[in-house]
Amino acid sequence: MALMITDECINCDVCEPECPNQAISMGADYYQIDPARCTECVGHFDEPQCVQVCPVACIPVNPAHVETREGLMAKYLRLQQAG
Repeated sequence: MALMITDECINCDVCEPECPNQAISMGADYYQIDPARCTECVGHFDEPQCVQVCPVACIPVNPAHVETREGLMAKYLRLQQAG
């Protein structure tokens, strides 16, 4: 599963630097998460760091990108190899 940022985002800038995969960037109106880079912090942390720091709880699981923990680990390993 990749995470997503909803339009409730207040652009507080705390999530972007917490992402170990550089999956978070500023979108047209608020931050967005690249599902190709989001591993929900699998391989890095026990919990998604963006969710932990978000003051408005606007980072749910993206239902369009459901993945198993094994799939997230495989993505993490691919991202690590890509450098």
